Amino acid sequence: MSFLDKAKEFADKHDKQVDQVLEKVGDEVDKRTGHKYSGHIDKGVDEAQKRTGDGDTRA
Repeated sequence: MSFLDKAKEFADKHDKQVDQVLEKVGDEVDKRTGHKYSGHIDKGVDEAQKRTGDGDTRA
């Protein structure tokens, strides 16, 4: 099993935690860029969350 396969398997098993980390990373990037790209960052985070595990677990 390759590293990428292991990473995908981890993301599938821990979708909620992965989504939470992606959200925190997005918030930090938004903060560090002075909130200039909030819309783009939010869109990127949402797309990343859709592609991990069973999908976006945020309410």
